[in-house]
Amino acid sequence: MSQKVPMKHLPELDALERTIDLGGSLLEVSVVHRVSSPIGVDLPVYTIAMGNPSTDAPAIGFFGGVHGLERIGAEVVIAWLHNLVMRLQWDITLHQQLQSVRLVFMPIVNPGGMLMGTRANPQGVDLMRNAPVDAVDTVPFLVGGQLISAGLPWYRGKAGAPMEAENQALCQVVTTELLTRKFSMALDCHSGFGARDRIWFPYAHTRKPIAHLAEMQALHNMFVQTHSHHAYVFEPQSLQYLAHGDIWDHLYLQACVDPQRVFLPLTLEMGSWLWIKKNPRQMFSLKGIFNPLIEHRQHRVLRRHLSLLDFLSRAACSHTRWIPAPEVRARLHADALKNWYD
Repeated sequence: MSQKVPMKHLPELDALERTIDLGGSLLEVSVVHRVSSPIGVDLPVYTIAMGNPSTDAPAIGFFGGVHGLERIGAEVVIAWLHNLVMRLQWDITLHQQLQSVRLVFMPIVNPGGMLMGTRANPQGVDLMRNAPVDAVDTVPFLVGGQLISAGLPWYRGKAGAPMEAENQALCQVVTTELLTRKFSMALDCHSGFGARDRIWFPYAHTRKPIAHLAEMQALHNMFVQTHSHHAYVFEPQSLQYLAHGDIWDHLYLQACVDPQRVFLPLTLEMGSWLWIKKNPRQMFSLKGIFNPLIEHRQHRVLRRHLSLLDFLSRAACSHTRWIPAPEVRARLHADALKNWYD
């Protein structure tokens, strides 16, 4: 029998459900999957949507909690959703914006892993190594995805098996809400890589540039122009390492089947060394390696990234104003090759 998760077990889920209650009828809420955890708690995987449901409108999806250890990713998405819910009570400009765009949220993709405090889901599978995409070049040992055992990190799952249920739910949401439109974007929030906050875009399985490299360059240019003092490194993930089974590579390749469709998936990779160097004791805690443990630093991180999520929401809504016209695509493509692939 299903039961509500006690707050002491999964506070992020409790915070999400409070925000859903605050939004009331202004939100479209569904449970796209339920995860049975080892302790017998039935965990819902929520999807929340607001804005224009017409497939003629652009859309953007915000995702978090794919890796259960990286709780801060889910918290950033929940904080942005809470910001919007509170603004819906008074912000007429937000209501006007939502007439022209669809916003979709899947803040806790892997609640079982989050409850257990593991990177993988309860079956031991790393959801970011689980899609049916193989790297075309050498990947780092283990880190790039392995088929040896669920007892080792970065396990891809059994060879030839279907994707894990959490990934199937994520793909269902993306396919239904985002890939039915001519333009859509996605932001997946993670943590733990290096000393810089990075915004990654595909590919992870190859160093080959994506088909929409000019669009990524245009988005990057616009972000730099409007956020001149930002602290992000904007780059293809392949500049750092290659990996098997990347779910966003898989979904981007699906989107490219229709050459008229533009789907721009991004990953926010928050650099956890920023928190560790200020509080070195975090290195002795697995949670501390991936999340800020001191409350005021957690609040600072949540504030730090809201402007990025707001920018991307506005960029999706206004995509017709910045998507490159045919006569400038070649120049932007060349600029991107020089910046990221030279």
